[in-house]
Amino acid sequence: MTTLAHFQLLASMLFAVGLFGAVTRRNAIVVLLSIEIMFNAANLSLVAFWRYGPHPEQLSGVVFAIFGITIAAAEAAVGLALVIVIYRYYKSIEVDKMRSLKG
Repeated sequence: MTTLAHFQLLASMLFAVGLFGAVTRRNAIVVLLSIEIMFNAANLSLVAFWRYGPHPEQLSGVVFAIFGITIAAAEAAVGLALVIVIYRYYKSIEVDKMRSLKG
């Protein structure tokens, strides 16, 4: 039997993995993927709180999770567009080489 604590433990582990990847990696695409993992951990937490909350028939957690998925998709599209533009300028996608963003 799974409980809210199990889902919160899983969500916190996912968030920790995403945070570790976002802080330690130098590749911009890996940093974007790590941020997506953190968004997914937040969505898992929202759905778990909705399911084990006092009114699971209201679908409020699912609606927030759908908004979160939409925001994550928009963030991925904008982030990848920025990575492509930065690659054209610097010929690299390493975050350390993007010190000056002046044109």
